[in-house]
Amino acid sequence: MSSLFSEGQLIFAAFFAIVFIGLMIWSYRKDIKLHKYYYKNVWIVALGIFIVVTLFAVLTFWLHK
Repeated sequence: MSSLFSEGQLIFAAFFAIVFIGLMIWSYRKDIKLHKYYYKNVWIVALGIFIVVTLFAVLTFWLHK
């Protein structure tokens, strides 16, 4: 059975993914106080974007009937 990737490439990909995810977790936990200060009301922006996109989709489907 032939594989798309060699064994060495798969080992490197797994090692890279584990190290990358570990560094991302470490970086996030290091900056958690800054995230709480700067992004405390980000849910309001996300809700606004969701409402605008939903409204646009509803209007688009309603006008094309």
